[in-house]
Amino acid sequence: MVQAKFSIGQIVTHAVYGYRGVIIDADPEFSLSQEWYERMAQTRPAQKQPWYHILVNNSDIQTYVAEHHLMPDMRDAEIQNPMFESYFRPQPQSGYQHREPLN
Repeated sequence: MVQAKFSIGQIVTHAVYGYRGVIIDADPEFSLSQEWYERMAQTRPAQKQPWYHILVNNSDIQTYVAEHHLMPDMRDAEIQNPMFESYFRPQPQSGYQHREPLN
């Protein structure tokens, strides 16, 4: 069984592209189409590892990122994304708390 290194609500930084974001969901391994992978995953990360759905800071986009491209982000700066409040309520000093109970 694959164990995820990061959790929902955790703030991370993309190790290659440098953007910050907050995790909104996680998959135990890649779960999108092969077409998406070929078109979007330009660094060709392994599919058999956790992948995360991330709201990107200072943007209105969401990304899907392989675990090995992420690093924990310890800065206190908040995440700014118009979809943020749909998912979380602020919880200073400990990431963010999801609005809905998770399975």
